[in-house]
Amino acid sequence: MAGIGFRLRALMNNESFTGLIQAYGFAGIISSGPWVLSILGILLIGVLNAENPSAQPFIGEFQISVTYLMAFSLLLTSPLQLIFARFVADRTYEKKEDLILPNLLGVILVVTIVSGSLAVVLLSIFFKGSVLYRLLMLTGFVILSVSWIVMIILSGLKAYGGVLLAFLAGYGFTLAVSLKLKAFGLVGLLGGFIIGQGMLLFILLYLVLRTYSSKQLIAFDFLKRDQIFLSLAATGFFYNLAIWADKLLFWFNTRTSIVIIAPLRGSELYDLPIFLAYLSILPGMAVFLLRMETDFAERYEKFYRSIAEGAPLHRIFQIYGDMTWVIRRGFFEIFKVQGMTVIILLAVGEGLLNWVHISPNYQMLLSIDLVAVGVQVLLLAVLNLLFYFDYRLDALYLSLLFALSNIFFTVLTQYLGPAFYGYGFAGSVVLTALAGLIVISRRLDKLMYATFMLR
Repeated sequence: MAGIGFRLRALMNNESFTGLIQAYGFAGIISSGPWVLSILGILLIGVLNAENPSAQPFIGEFQISVTYLMAFSLLLTSPLQLIFARFVADRTYEKKEDLILPNLLGVILVVTIVSGSLAVVLLSIFFKGSVLYRLLMLTGFVILSVSWIVMIILSGLKAYGGVLLAFLAGYGFTLAVSLKLKAFGLVGLLGGFIIGQGMLLFILLYLVLRTYSSKQLIAFDFLKRDQIFLSLAATGFFYNLAIWADKLLFWFNTRTSIVIIAPLRGSELYDLPIFLAYLSILPGMAVFLLRMETDFAERYEKFYRSIAEGAPLHRIFQIYGDMTWVIRRGFFEIFKVQGMTVIILLAVGEGLLNWVHISPNYQMLLSIDLVAVGVQVLLLAVLNLLFYFDYRLDALYLSLLFALSNIFFTVLTQYLGPAFYGYGFAGSVVLTALAGLIVISRRLDKLMYATFMLR
């Protein structure tokens, strides 16, 4: 997201408080927009219908349907996300941006065929609901799967205003249409969500088409053998699996979940606090985009350019020191900003739960989840640095550790009982983040040696 980040940072340079607020506000929404705004939209639809008896039976079914759509569309496309992101980055570096658009259309075609086929099979075998409901689930699954791929291209769109308006318009329209169609029950709420997501997808595609041009309509260069990095595919899958592993384990454990709409199960005890906690990552993600992504990307490019151009050794060491200082500052600012956010939300946790009509009994679990998702921002920053330096195996091992530890700790907490719920996810995030900080610290200490002696 450095392309957008450079434009947003210009807002901060006008030395006004308004510019600072705008930069961090835009950065927070853009960097975490799809994930956070989806959760916010789902929760708002529930809150606005809380006093409507006729809509009450459908709210839970709507929320669990959208949650499953998001979870499995992310898991399905996760191996391809990092592969295509690497393809786009390489073509940008090579000044071959005319290859990006046709390959994006190629990826969209592949994802549409695969996600559509898989959805048809699963909906035909396991779902017994109305035909209209199944058609909406099929459409939503394809739209979300394609949307995750299109989001990758946003890094090259410097029109941050257009991207921000696209998010706000898409999710605002989602909320408005869902409420307008609530009289039609579950299919009305779900249809409104899908219409809004479709609108967002087409707006983003319009922005991409306006930015990139090509004489070729469609291409599949990203599927060539030398463009497929299996380590990136595995990293993407394990990271997304890690994020959803604890939720899946709670959903498919009959002691911690119930059938919401067959065959979809949900765990009200566990789901609401964790999704509410994810709304707290906006400040941390804003710092991540402006500091760990944008500021670091600038120093990173300067460091390797100085080596390629044969700069004096003392100058290279000076730039290296500046780059490592930016990294330390980035981690500190993420820790400071996200830490302050967590402390504030912990203080108002009970009032926040009351606002969204959730029992105060969830407060302890919400507190654990707030800390966990805050640490997850640090982990994301670590993985980002490893990808920049092309330490792909390190990123893969960390993602695998995240997934396996989350599965192990979550199963253990389920065995220990409700008092321990939430600690599994939190423990896995903290463990992986600490391991990641150690890895990146050692890699940076040996960076000069690796740069000059091993390459």
